[in-house]
Amino acid sequence: MFKYTLDNKRYHTLNYHYKNKYGKKTFKVSLNGNFSCPNKEKDGHGCIFCSRLGSGDFAGNKNDDLITQFNKVKKIMEQKWPNSYYIGYFQANTNTYAPLNELKEKYETILNLPNVIGLNVATRSDAINKSCYDYLEELNKKTNLTIELGLQSIHEKTLKFINRGHDLANFKKAVKELQKRNIEVVVHIINGLPGETKEDMIETVKYLNNLKINGLKIHMLHIIKNTDLADYYEKYPFHILTEEEYIDIVISQLEYLDPKIVIHRITGDPKKEDLIAPTWLLKKFCVLNDIDKEMVKRNTYQGAKLKKQ
Repeated sequence: MFKYTLDNKRYHTLNYHYKNKYGKKTFKVSLNGNFSCPNKEKDGHGCIFCSRLGSGDFAGNKNDDLITQFNKVKKIMEQKWPNSYYIGYFQANTNTYAPLNELKEKYETILNLPNVIGLNVATRSDAINKSCYDYLEELNKKTNLTIELGLQSIHEKTLKFINRGHDLANFKKAVKELQKRNIEVVVHIINGLPGETKEDMIETVKYLNNLKINGLKIHMLHIIKNTDLADYYEKYPFHILTEEEYIDIVISQLEYLDPKIVIHRITGDPKKEDLIAPTWLLKKFCVLNDIDKEMVKRNTYQGAKLKKQ
């Protein structure tokens, strides 16, 4: 059996990571801190795939205060798993893009709640200034802090196409700054971006493996209503990965990842009412099960090809 799992997966599961690190069931509670995004402010658009909620479709309601948002999720979770630990996940938009006093107030509001043992903060590599780095370093000494950086692809042509707003060098610099401060880094990537081949997507994962990140979130490109990507797709229809293609690519990517890198996400779960394509993403658990089955069929696992590089 693969070492870093509690449920016969062949990749390093987040459930295993939390149970091994904290000793009991731990949940991330998605929050909307009502932050903005520097990339959207540049031209009013931002990344072409970004929804109007700023990649926070399942975060809390920004019209609720943070404690109300947190307690709504906690109430549901504790019915099944009482006395669990919680990690506040600032998910929507760019969660370091605000004055330092605002960051402190919002982060520490959540950290002061019972059984909250850490924070995950989703942000951009071009939205962390020197004072913010220093504060994050200080915060990391007091709690379990993870910074989630959106990258999506290492390929500059793709970054320009999706209007990412920064290049690979900027991303790498941010990772190194965080690692220098012993802050854990989780990176988001997207499979199926227009123009990218399977080999391109594998190259992204190989690069991140060599960068020695702590965790990875793998998303499937999906087209959401009222986005620039939806407009582009209507004018210039492009190939969207089938479920079989996606599974094949994900497994190949996992094979080139250090087994110690935690897989925080391996597929997406868009809202049905907003989704244009692909519709197979709505069957999240089927996709997860099919990944497991195919890995067993291939007799492979996370890191299987590391020695063959």
